[in-house]
Amino acid sequence: MFRRILVANRGEIAARVLRACNELGVESVAIFSAADQNAPWLRLATKAVCIGPARAAESYLNADAVLQVARQENCQAVHPGYGFLSENSIFAARCAEQGLTFVGPSAVAIQRMGDKAAAKRTMADHGLPTIPGSDGVVSDLEDVKRIAEEFGFPLLLKASAGGGGKGMRRCDRKEDLQRAYDEARQEAEAAFGNGALYVEKLIEGGRHIEFQVLCDRFGKGVHLGERDCSIQRKNQKLIEESPSPVMDAATRDKMGRRVAAAVSAAGYSNAGTVEFLRDPSGSLYFMEINARLQVEHPVTEMVTGVDLVQQQLRVAANEPLSFSQDSVTIEGHAIEFRINAERVEHDFAPDPGEISRFVEPLLSADVRWDSAVEEGYRIPPWYDSMIGKLIVRGSDRGDAIARAKDILSSMILEGVETTIPLHRRLLEDEQFVSGDYNLNRLEQVLA
Repeated sequence: MFRRILVANRGEIAARVLRACNELGVESVAIFSAADQNAPWLRLATKAVCIGPARAAESYLNADAVLQVARQENCQAVHPGYGFLSENSIFAARCAEQGLTFVGPSAVAIQRMGDKAAAKRTMADHGLPTIPGSDGVVSDLEDVKRIAEEFGFPLLLKASAGGGGKGMRRCDRKEDLQRAYDEARQEAEAAFGNGALYVEKLIEGGRHIEFQVLCDRFGKGVHLGERDCSIQRKNQKLIEESPSPVMDAATRDKMGRRVAAAVSAAGYSNAGTVEFLRDPSGSLYFMEINARLQVEHPVTEMVTGVDLVQQQLRVAANEPLSFSQDSVTIEGHAIEFRINAERVEHDFAPDPGEISRFVEPLLSADVRWDSAVEEGYRIPPWYDSMIGKLIVRGSDRGDAIARAKDILSSMILEGVETTIPLHRRLLEDEQFVSGDYNLNRLEQVLA
């Protein structure tokens, strides 16, 4: 195991990784921007070092500064968390060049999987079903028109270099192709520095199902079940649960093993998430691979008992997986609620400011609060709006929902507007409670 690790992130995920380091007896170095100089999570680190000004481009995204701190503090590895540099293949390669272990897949794997169109081809080559659409990126608008004639409308134009809903446009008719194509390219270029697009047939009434995989560096891969992430706003997840209400055990085992085998055969190592779109008939279609730890990883940890961050560190330290696929079990049902500082009634606009009052949920083996804030903490305007994640486990889905209702009804967080009232509303929604919902449900609830 490593002696000292640099945690190249902030907020909730930095706190999560720092706790894992402490549990493993590993020294940790936290970096922080000027905006985060008094942040609560820094107290978890062995040492904290200022990385630059508030702007992410000058601090958390400044690869030169991150690497300089890692070297000067004698770190052996860098854990990128999620976001920021976590899927930057050049940064991963630079870590390797400077003798630092990047806690994640190799630079080659990140590059291969980060190109969504290339990842789609790779997974198709390894036997996973893919959504009908372009074979790789499209060359121009005429190429898009040709695909539209072949597969019909509606279509989705998607950025090849990114995710999170950026660079994505729906197109329902031929007359809208030019506008959708131009907007998607411009947004993709602005968000990822790469305007390349690919095209997929839009599946109406679908659900977002993703499999958690873990692969070591010796060719062994396992899956840890699936998560249902179909409650989304602006193509970004808001509620995640495991297992999915629509996935039976036989399908989970069959598809999960196929996914783990495909990812491992593609030379992938460390934690990763393979995302699928499930159509109304129950068919699963590969969408993309997130070559990093996911925000929603706690729901998987709650139902499997596997600590994914510790496993990431062990795999990065060249340890083989200590468990087999047959030893992985799913017990109970877990739901995660992302608590964001957002004004729901104003199109989820961020609402930074000071948390004037905060009553933390009562924690137990079945209730988890992953966060890095406290009463009096000021949420800065420069970063993601997520305050924390409430994860609740029950003996079954109904029990998990009942417990979540009780906890969210008593949870107090004042000073900024949050998504807590929306979560309470969703837990009263008949379709969500029944499990019979899809990617359009949140939009329908808010209509």
